[in-house]
Amino acid sequence: MGRLVMKFGGTSVANIERIQNVARHVKREVDAGHDVAVVVSAMSGKTNELVDWCRAASPMHDAREYDAVVASGEQVTSGLLAIALQALGINARSWQGWQIPILTSEAHASARIAGIDGSEILKRFKERKEVAVIAGFQGIHEATGRITTLGRGGSDTSAVAIAAAIRADRCDIYTDVDGVYTTDPRIVPKAKRMDKVAFEEMLELASQGAKVLQVRSVELGMVQNMPIFVRSSFDKPEDIDPHGTPPGTLICSEEEIVESQVVTGIAFSKDEAQISVRQIEDKPGVAAAIFGPLAEANINVDMIVQNVSEDGKTTDLTFTVPAADYARAKDTITKSKGAIGYARIDTATDVAKVSVIGSGMRSHTGVAAQAFQALADRKINIRAISTSEIKFSVLIDTAYTELAVRTLHTLYGLDRD
Repeated sequence: MGRLVMKFGGTSVANIERIQNVARHVKREVDAGHDVAVVVSAMSGKTNELVDWCRAASPMHDAREYDAVVASGEQVTSGLLAIALQALGINARSWQGWQIPILTSEAHASARIAGIDGSEILKRFKERKEVAVIAGFQGIHEATGRITTLGRGGSDTSAVAIAAAIRADRCDIYTDVDGVYTTDPRIVPKAKRMDKVAFEEMLELASQGAKVLQVRSVELGMVQNMPIFVRSSFDKPEDIDPHGTPPGTLICSEEEIVESQVVTGIAFSKDEAQISVRQIEDKPGVAAAIFGPLAEANINVDMIVQNVSEDGKTTDLTFTVPAADYARAKDTITKSKGAIGYARIDTATDVAKVSVIGSGMRSHTGVAAQAFQALADRKINIRAISTSEIKFSVLIDTAYTELAVRTLHTLYGLDRD
């Protein structure tokens, strides 16, 4: 007997039939004696529809009202799942973020969780064995009493935060895949599902392009040391032994992994843009003149490469930004030309970032050098490189993305059984 949080994404609750399937998954855990809280997303496509309605009503809409509208998707799902559970004889009720409450910052559409009071949920576990069906993605700003949302993918963050608040044994993230793979199986058919991944590795995988989990949910899991289990909602509920270990991937502390692989996985992102600021006077304060305005515009800069001219008088600075921020970033640099003093800007949007991740890199040398040679043998040119303790990334032309991913996946033995 334990305490579980089960989170179901949009594809898992896309229609009434799938919601009823989710209810059977929940019933299986309740019948096994577990206390269960369920966190649900909006039905697949519903949030996009609600966002489009806001934009159609007014392109310059009030962010507070935007949150009031888009939070309704999860409200519908939580109510429907509570009804489906009741139909199976399970004592259940729905909860909206403000009812728990999930307290957040006032940053509408991208709020951060400030605190959760799980006492009423715990009380109902004890007194009524009641399943809590919680609307993910949303909370409340206490001072204003306004509904807030946590940003796209925020239901993952809601689930991990609630798991920590009610001291759950584990947070199960049910999705349309059966775990975390060494890379995208659509690119590399030989990609393998991993049984366990360390929080730090998963954080790098998620931030470098893997779409399985939202970055903030992994950060929260690592801070709270809350095990996260990624598993498929499309497995038949009745075929799963609630006391056994079903197919999936456990995200956990590094101490729980007996021996780390040198390389755990390969992530990639095609949503990148490259900006090169040419012939800047090489003097103190130049980098601040470039990256300060970008930070003020909330534009995240990733890879940075600096090249100083032979005479040491000028320098070139090349960096990458998310493709969605490309136009704003270019405009921001253009407006700051007087302060920066550059000759010209060169840009490229046909670039991709490929990242190699593995905590085993800490104790092995030459890992990156092997990759550079393998890519060179395939005639793949590297535009930029960035590194951290357990990761390195290369920027390449988009056309070579799949070839690079397959090459590196094989190079590090991730194809092998």
